[in-house]
Amino acid sequence: MIGLLGLGRMGGGMARRWRRAGLPVLAHDPDPGARAQAAKDGVAVAESLEELLSRLPQPRNLWLMVPASAVEEALEALKPKLVPGDLVVDGGNSPYRQSQRRGSELAALGVGFLDVGVSGGLWGEAEGYGLMVGGDRALMERILPYLKALAPEGGLVHAGKLGAGHYAKMVHNGVEYALMEAYAEGIELLAAAHEELGLDPKAVVAAWRRGTIVRSFLLDRFAEVLEGDLEVEPFVADSGEGRWAVEEALRRGLPAPALAQALFARWESQGRASLRYRLLALVRRAFGGHPVRRRDAD
Repeated sequence: MIGLLGLGRMGGGMARRWRRAGLPVLAHDPDPGARAQAAKDGVAVAESLEELLSRLPQPRNLWLMVPASAVEEALEALKPKLVPGDLVVDGGNSPYRQSQRRGSELAALGVGFLDVGVSGGLWGEAEGYGLMVGGDRALMERILPYLKALAPEGGLVHAGKLGAGHYAKMVHNGVEYALMEAYAEGIELLAAAHEELGLDPKAVVAAWRRGTIVRSFLLDRFAEVLEGDLEVEPFVADSGEGRWAVEEALRRGLPAPALAQALFARWESQGRASLRYRLLALVRRAFGGHPVRRRDAD
């Protein structure tokens, strides 16, 4: 049996996938609504962390599926209750160096630790989650049926030593940023030729999905959103992994211009570049007399 802590969008989907595979899982989430939904979906639920731990057979297998910002708090709550032989899996997007530290701290208690990068989002429950596992291979073997039940054929990899799973997921998300930025720029360029050439970006992108070199899962999602309402605020959040990937490239002295530019583009959408652009406009006026547009202008 495995104990799952975290029943959000990813955790809930994973619990249901395990259940459908016939694997026993007991789940807990501090949110009563999340627990109620999981129970409605047929997932066994513990009402408290204490109940979860007491009902798991020893040695216990615990999978954390919480945001990176909540992992430390969750581990601190767990540590006093863990016993030698227990295994903790962090399936969130933690920085890999923190995963190395956490693994070392748990090892001192006789507790195993695996860092697992998980990709798949909302589609993972139906199609499977890509899993990148870091840590001792023997510990991975211990929960191998659960890993195989989550991953599609060929989508599970032992990435390497402790920290390798989250390192691989960090790089994955940096690449994801760059791919999304390239697709978005290309589609915007298609749209710019609409009036001159009668070009239909939606039709072109839909055709790109079949047989072209650039077809992909992400392109499929772009084609879908082009069919819907595009009138949303042009704000693109960054959840941290893309930034960590760029920082790691800098630390290792490796050029990663596409990853960096994709991250900077997201920051630009968040208004972080607005001062820069205001300064540029004002300096153009200062040396060349060029007009500026007020912020309340169209």
